[in-house]
Amino acid sequence: MTPATSEGISQVMQSVGRAYVSTINRLYKRTGTLWEAHHKACLIDSEVYFMTCQRYIELNPIRANMVRHPSEYAWSSYQANAMGKNIACLTPPPIYQALGDTPETRQYRYRELFNTALPTEEIHSIRNCTNHNYPLGSDKFKADIEANLNVRFGHLAPGHPIKNK
Repeated sequence: MTPATSEGISQVMQSVGRAYVSTINRLYKRTGTLWEAHHKACLIDSEVYFMTCQRYIELNPIRANMVRHPSEYAWSSYQANAMGKNIACLTPPPIYQALGDTPETRQYRYRELFNTALPTEEIHSIRNCTNHNYPLGSDKFKADIEANLNVRFGHLAPGHPIKNK
């Protein structure tokens, strides 16, 4: 028996992936790859922004006219966070735990977060940051990230960059 190489493991994983995609496509009468889109993510500044993103995610099924209330969407963590449903694969983040000393208090305070709609500008900001992998947060947070990584976030002015002489 020969030891596994990274190339051999990679070939096995590719083979398993192709078989999986083929099975899913056949089962659901679809074609193509399963993950066609670019991965979307962004750094989040603080707990305030985290909870805003949480609300954004939990309200997506409503914006998509799939349900009228987040509690109606079966694939949401809202049922656990707001209603106490036990979902084994979920681990509440520390910010959720900080909402109260008891499960009932945390659930009540989480539900209260959904009594007001997300402002349109926050929705656009989350989408823009996620689609372009920009950090989401305060101007200071963004400036710190730019300085530490030596990069600039945001849209550049149209045209060619000015050459230094």
